[in-house]
Amino acid sequence: MTVDPIQATKQALKSDNTEATEKAGDPAQHFEVGTRADPKKPHLLTPNVKTTHISPYLGTEVTGIQLSSLTTEGLDELALYVAERKVVIFRDQDFKDLGADRQIEITKHFGPIHRHPTSGNVKGYPEFHVVYRDAQHDRFREYAGTNRANHTQWHSNVSYELQPPGTTFFFILDQPEVGGGDTLFLSQVEAYKRLSPEFQKRLEGLRALHSAVPQAEFSRKRNGPIRREPVETEHPLVRVHPATGEKALYVNQGFTKSIVGFRQEESDYLLKFLFDHLAKGSDFQIRARYEPGTVVVWDNRVTAHSATPDYGPEFRRHAVRLTPQAEVPKEAKADA
Repeated sequence: MTVDPIQATKQALKSDNTEATEKAGDPAQHFEVGTRADPKKPHLLTPNVKTTHISPYLGTEVTGIQLSSLTTEGLDELALYVAERKVVIFRDQDFKDLGADRQIEITKHFGPIHRHPTSGNVKGYPEFHVVYRDAQHDRFREYAGTNRANHTQWHSNVSYELQPPGTTFFFILDQPEVGGGDTLFLSQVEAYKRLSPEFQKRLEGLRALHSAVPQAEFSRKRNGPIRREPVETEHPLVRVHPATGEKALYVNQGFTKSIVGFRQEESDYLLKFLFDHLAKGSDFQIRARYEPGTVVVWDNRVTAHSATPDYGPEFRRHAVRLTPQAEVPKEAKADA
């Protein structure tokens, strides 16, 4: 089925509380396809492929292969490659023209696709998370607040879910002619490595509360959709990736609200340090730039990101995210 993206988005932005309510289910069995991938990645990194690393710690640009052409083996290798490189930017892709059914077919290889509880989506295709901004619709600034000196807001997508996302796809349909609208990414793996061994030990065993409540309340106030009641979930402060074994901080300013078992002041103090550590780590951050045909694939388990609304309201930016869910986060142990 072919979906008109502009009309679908306008319809999504008109959504209200009359939509059917969904319920969060029990944990689903997750198989990490990256664990069965060939480490040499012969089906993904073919001789025609050119890769350019943006940073030693994360971020690679890839040309010379179509995501739509990948076999099962190639998709497995993609999962592993994205876990290793954290963010992979594919250029000159036909992905946006494949149609909704084929796009879903590809991305659900990595897990069941998350259905966002409050955002706009495409009628008949609740798997699509619509990202849209123009002069009439500016949900980002509404949510972040207008009385701010900057709008950087680091987060990991829907980390409040019991099974937060893993391998995530994001592709542009329309973008400002003047440029801008980049996405900032950081490596939570490298952020963890920068901490002293003693501090890493102090974090071991700690859990944090991730909450969907503020997001739901924002939607409720503007008469937006609330497809299920907001959840709050505890996750380990440091998690391990099932395919690479790497340890990563798992906190973000968008959804992490408190440290379980700590008094308010203690929790605020530790989270402020960790949030500042992530935000100030320019040497483990990159900036993903978009152009026609760009698809960015990242691993939400080991990264955080922020939008960059640096273009005027007279310009439109329109993108779509497909967000497969992964495993329940597993606690990582500090090195002995």
